[in-house]
Amino acid sequence: MQWIDEGLVLGLRKHGETGVVLELMTPERGRHLGLVHGGRSRRMQPMLQPGNTLRATWRARLDGALGSYTVEPLKLVASRLMGSGLALYGVGHLSALLRLLPERDPHPELYEAAQILIAHLDDAEIAPALMVRFELALLAGLGFGLDLSHCAATGANDALVYVSPKSGRAVSASAGEPYRDRLLPLPPFLRDRDQPGSGWQTPDEHAVREGFTLTGYFLDQHVWRPRAQVMPEERARFVALGTGRSR
Repeated sequence: MQWIDEGLVLGLRKHGETGVVLELMTPERGRHLGLVHGGRSRRMQPMLQPGNTLRATWRARLDGALGSYTVEPLKLVASRLMGSGLALYGVGHLSALLRLLPERDPHPELYEAAQILIAHLDDAEIAPALMVRFELALLAGLGFGLDLSHCAATGANDALVYVSPKSGRAVSASAGEPYRDRLLPLPPFLRDRDQPGSGWQTPDEHAVREGFTLTGYFLDQHVWRPRAQVMPEERARFVALGTGRSR
């Protein structure tokens, strides 16, 4: 068995005296593990850092086996990201989010979103909002997507300012006013589809905090708590840095 794909480095663990088991997120084969012989060498270690993107060839005798990787560099950004505390916590949180996906389950849309996020992780003006969007996309990839397209009560698609914590559907200002204390805020930037460089309007810190509150609620309800997990420390630190609470 053999395939070739690009992959985002999520992490690695030691294997034997000189090798590592490398964990990649690939567009076509999802989150995939493989053994890298000599992966702890001085030549290989800089390449295998989380956040880098590699061209990987995976080989194994059987499809279900661990197999082995040979890798080449494509985008080595880890050294740049190391200069930013926000980016370091962001890489850790992004990796933890992608590990929530089943192994070898392809999610090309999440791979693309992760690459956009990685490209901007050291930009404090953009990275926090992109992380909120990525969490929203991950929820959808896990089958818990929110419906923010129209009001759950009226069917209208204007003045959407709330989300129902029960249904995960948007609610308009007028329909939600009597229940506002029981609804979650919906920041405007989560209704937009623009990306950085294509009409992107950077949301303010208050809107980003509301976004993290929204995604954090549904991640806890549908993902972390059912798996007996808690919110990762990397997320808490990323949110604090990204919303001005640690400045």
